[in-house]
Parts: sequence; structure tokens; C-alpha cells
Amino acid sequence: MLFNSAPFVYLFLPLAFVGFFLLARVSQLWAAAWLTLASIFFYGWWNPKYVPLLIGSMLFNYLVARLLAAGGKPARHWLLLAGIAGNLLLLGYFKYAHFLLDTVEHISGVRIQLAEIVLPLGISFFTFTQIAFLVDTYRGLAREPRFLHYALFVTYFPHLIAGPILHHSEMMPQFARTATYRLSSRNVSVGLTIFVIGLFKKVILADNIAQFAAPAFNAAAAGHPLSLLEAWGAALAYALQLYFDFSGYSDMAIGVSRLFGITLPLNFNSPYKAANIIDFWRRWHMTLSRFLRDYLYFPLGGNRRGPMRRHLNLLLTMLLGGLWHGAGWTYVVWGGLHGCFLIVNHGWQALRGSLGWHIRSTWITRGMSIAVTFTSVLVGWVFFRAASISAANAMLSGMAGQNGVVLPVGWKGHLAEPLADALTRSGVVFEPIIFDGVPQIVWTAALLAIAWFWPNTQELMRMYEPALEPAARPDAPGPMLAWRPTAAWALAVAMLAVTSLASLDRVTQFLYFQF
Repeated sequence: MLFNSAPFVYLFLPLAFVGFFLLARVSQLWAAAWLTLASIFFYGWWNPKYVPLLIGSMLFNYLVARLLAAGGKPARHWLLLAGIAGNLLLLGYFKYAHFLLDTVEHISGVRIQLAEIVLPLGISFFTFTQIAFLVDTYRGLAREPRFLHYALFVTYFPHLIAGPILHHSEMMPQFARTATYRLSSRNVSVGLTIFVIGLFKKVILADNIAQFAAPAFNAAAAGHPLSLLEAWGAALAYALQLYFDFSGYSDMAIGVSRLFGITLPLNFNSPYKAANIIDFWRRWHMTLSRFLRDYLYFPLGGNRRGPMRRHLNLLLTMLLGGLWHGAGWTYVVWGGLHGCFLIVNHGWQALRGSLGWHIRSTWITRGMSIAVTFTSVLVGWVFFRAASISAANAMLSGMAGQNGVVLPVGWKGHLAEPLADALTRSGVVFEPIIFDGVPQIVWTAALLAIAWFWPNTQELMRMYEPALEPAARPDAPGPMLAWRPTAAWALAVAMLAVTSLASLDRVTQFLYFQF
């Protein structure tokens, strides 16, 4: 079930909300059971046959966790390895079996037949959530004796399909609070506002810019050479589609959860405002970055064994992070690129420190840093979106201008004749191309302006603690445009809601659902 669908907005969410607080008047346990069953129903809406898979995964991890909590030290070590292996085998079969067999076939020429495997929704998220729980149990940081509460932690529907990746220690104390089970007008107003903003980002901003990305990427996959404008237009459109799609989902997850009195961790914090790649990964998919840091990068040794080992650990972590996003060589390249970007970033910081270079921070230097970072991220997104490495290379060739500069043929009639002639003499060609002209330019410019200059949802709502972590330093000045429970804000949010709800007839999946 999708957050941006009529069944969710008009049926599931109201019933789950009303049932939770009505049952909470009788028993907190009943309310928790209701929310768990509602979450399992939510998951099974797409394909009920994967519900037993989810429940089986929970039973397996709960049993391993109980044994870890009770076992001796040698046994606990092997139990942890067995638990992690079981989770990775499940994820590997559904997500990577075809990729591995195709790779073997390409190398050896031996064809291995395997029935089609449909990737269960959210398997990467609930698998990583449970791996983190097992490791924390092994370390003595988590313990959950009640299966119902564990099931609620894993299946809690706001995060189940596309994150954030949760820690037991940040969620279960909230489910244990008596205040969580009391209806709060503050939680309802804050939650609905955040949900509506996220819904608007998804169905109005992300889905409308998406129409400018797919045609050019499809053409590149088909071998069609792209001109400079076509390639850059599509790359920017996809970068903005992914940005507002993920940002919108993250807002909706936080908003829906807040209705139930539960605050989720921040997962998205204006990553296109990042001034370097290190900062980007502190802002983009923040709970995945946290997971990779705590459960992969640090166990590999982190930065404790010298610069070369640190760089190798960074590269390996990002390569595996790329594979987590998808079973394909394009994702491996994307992860490898970001690993190299991070190595360069850390190397540059070390060089500046050793030479005593202190670049004064001004709006010009920060703007240049953001532009360089965004361009690097944009190159990575080409591989992330492309159907193959060859298609990505075709896109990058177009962005580099190797196929010339072609403008839409309709523009020629609107240009002054001397200017049109000068462009033609300089090599510019006027032909029909995969670029929608002024509408595409307006959409791209408007969304870039929002991403770069507009305060994000968490900053707008910062006075009401929308997420577990603040979007900015506590002492940082807040935006002048800050949300308050006023009539003016209620009218503005109502207008966003009406506009968004009118677009629910064209339901589209969130991009991160495929991971």
C-alpha cells in the first residue's frame, strides 16, 4: 500500500488511527497488537504471499535474539554469525540471485536457469533493521522479551516499506510510554502538516518532474545519441525527481508516525545543500549511512589503522552500500564513485590541514563547493538511474557535449534572426529533440530553487521536534517562515492537501520501494 494512494489516505490510515486510540483506552497491549496487525495488513496489501516471509523473518530473528541474550560468550559469537548469515541469505536469494547467475553466465558462458523471483517490498529495510537488532543484542545494547513488541518494532508501517532503518533503543521506549497511547491534538496537527507537505512533494513536485527524465534515459538505453541539452535536462530532472520523491516519503513517514505519538529518526536533510560529499552522506538516507558506519565501516577498522586502510574501508563500505540499493553493476559503479569521492574529500581535508590552508567561508566559496558537490552527485545519479553501464556512458557523453548542441526546432522562430544565424554558424543545430523546452526549464529551475534555498520540512517544524534529531544545530537561527498552529498556516496546508489529493488518481510508486 502506498502513502500516496486513496485506499491509504481515506481508509487504512483513519481506521488504524481510530482503532489504535480506542483500544488504548482499554489496554496498551491491545493497542500495540492492533497497530502490529494493521502494519502486517499494510505490508500484505501489495502481495499477501510475502506476509509469511515477513513473519518467518521476524520469528527467526526473535529466536536468535533470545538465544543471544541467554547464551555464553563462545556460543553467542557463533549465534550472531548464524543470525546475520540467515538474514543475508534471505536477502541474497530474493535480491541478488539473478544478478549473480547472470554474472556467472556472462563470464563462463554457462546458462543456469532460475525461475523468476519477485523482490518483496521493503526486504532490504526490514532485514537491515533486524541485523542491527541482533548486533545490538549481542553487544548488550538491546533486549526485547515480548514477541508482540518486537513484531511492532519490525513491522511498524510508517517505516516498513522504504525506511528509515530503525534502532530498537530509539523506538521501544516510545512504545512503552503511557503518553503515546493518549490522543494529542499537538501530535495530530504536527503530523498532518508534515504528511501533507510530504504528499505534495511526491505527487506534485516529484511526479511532474519525472516526465522529463524517462524519455532521454530510455533513448540512451536504446542507443540513441543524446545532445547536450537532452542529457543535462534528463539528468537534472531525475536528480530532482529522486530528491523530492525520497524527501516526500520521508516527510510522510515522519508525519504518519507522529499521528500515533511516535517520533522517527531523521532520514533526509536537504542533501543538495551539502558543501562536500562527506556532508552529503550526513544528509542523504541518514539512517542507512548510520547503519553502514556502525555495522560495517567501524567493524572493518574505520580510520583506526592508518590512512590507506581508512580509504580501503570507505571504498568497500560504499561498494556494498551501492549493492544494497540494487542488484546491478550500475549500482556497484555508483557506490564505487561515491567511495572515491569520499576518499578524495578526506584526502583534500588532510592536505589542507597539513599545509595550514584555511579557506574563508563566504557565500561565494560555499556556492562553489555546493556546485561541485552537486555536479559530482549528478554524475553518480546517471549510473543509479541508467539501465546499463553503456546507457550511463551514453548519457555522460551527451552531458560532455560529444554529440553537439541541439536546440528545440520551435525555438528558432522565437529568436531574433541575427541571433539564430549566429548560433547556427557556431555549430548549434535546431531539430526536434527529447526536451520539453520552456516547461522543462521552469520546472527544473523552480525545484532547484526549492532544494537549494527553501527551508526543509524539519526546519519549518523545528519548534515542534518533528524528528528524533534536529535538522540543524540547536543554536542555529531558524527560518523566518516557521510553522505555527495558526489560521494562515492551516489555510496554506489545506490548499496543499486539496491540490495533492486531487492527484491521487495517478498513483506512482516511490523510487526507493524497489530497494
